[in-house]
Amino acid sequence: MPRMLSGLLARLATLLLGRHGRSLHLKAAGAATVVLVIVVLVGSYLAVLAERGTPGAQLVTYPRALWWSVETATTVGYGDLYPVTFWGRIVAVVVMVAGITSFGLVTAALATWFVGREQERRGHLVRHTEEAAQEAYAQATRALHERFDRLERRLDDDRGGPARERP
Repeated sequence: MPRMLSGLLARLATLLLGRHGRSLHLKAAGAATVVLVIVVLVGSYLAVLAERGTPGAQLVTYPRALWWSVETATTVGYGDLYPVTFWGRIVAVVVMVAGITSFGLVTAALATWFVGREQERRGHLVRHTEEAAQEAYAQATRALHERFDRLERRLDDDRGGPARERP
């Protein structure tokens, strides 16, 4: 079982962190998720060790401790299960902090991703608008030059040509 669990965690870490093309905020969210999974799994085991044999303890089996650890990390905290020993409560604090931090990082990563996409969209729109404005300016400039050229030709024709001087 421990070998299978370590293999699963290694694959999960490679999946979340191993891609070179991912942005920093996605890597941070992936790392936080991996840390959270490890803290939940190990915290459940440590809670069972801390609570086992204590009168009134509820976290005496791994499945119950795992459920408690998940509800603690997600801040649901139904109150149906809780540690009664000092060391069990220390484990609870670690699980709480890891859960809050991980969910905060994941939320921040998602927000950064959405903001980044919006900035890309706006940047594309600005570039497109600038290009269109430059093209319109160039067309207007060409049109003005053509009109001035026509006016100069007419004036030259009316005067008898460009090289003719007045007496």
